Amino acid sequence: MPEVIFPGPEGRLEGRYHPQKERDAPIAIVLHPHPQFGGTMNHKVVHALHYAFFNMGFTVLRFNFRGVGRSQGEYDQGIGELSDAASALDYLQSMNNNSKHCWVAGFSFGAWIGMQLLMRRPEITGFISVSPPANMYDFSFLAPCPSSGLMINGTADRVAPPADTVGLVNKLHEQKGITITHTEVEGAGHFFEQPHMDTLIGHTTDYVKRRLTETSR
Repeated sequence: MPEVIFPGPEGRLEGRYHPQKERDAPIAIVLHPHPQFGGTMNHKVVHALHYAFFNMGFTVLRFNFRGVGRSQGEYDQGIGELSDAASALDYLQSMNNNSKHCWVAGFSFGAWIGMQLLMRRPEITGFISVSPPANMYDFSFLAPCPSSGLMINGTADRVAPPADTVGLVNKLHEQKGITITHTEVEGAGHFFEQPHMDTLIGHTTDYVKRRLTETSR
């Protein structure tokens, strides 16, 4: 899988780009957890999501936020990281302008960034939010949430307890025309250690495949 360096708002960003042979393959970006707590694009949840999308026929990009790995800049409280994600999506779209589907997947801090990106980019047709930290970050910007997606937590997650996600999902459910699917994986912690990783990827794959066969958002 090619290592790529592409321009971000604060200098170069480092990524891994995994193209399909089909010119009109759907595209996805995968966003990593908190840079100040060891989050990188090679985190096992991010890596697993990347390959799940690739194996479903997506051209996939994952990358390091500013200040992580070989990406330039420094941590910016989520504001700069959202700009990094927008630059990554620009880069991915520039290489794949025939794509009919565009998805964003994020884990933990990356889930929060991914949902903000969703609000900015109407071309995003679906999302996967793994362990969204609804207890730590304000998700009230999702008003209204522009596309349907999957939020998934472990029932034993002490970092981002699923009860907070339930509250968020209940608020979003009141909106017309979109469906937020919320799945809880019994016994899984924040990081979906095995055997829960396989369950996480199974739920993700089933959800995305079903959505790709539907015509509605």
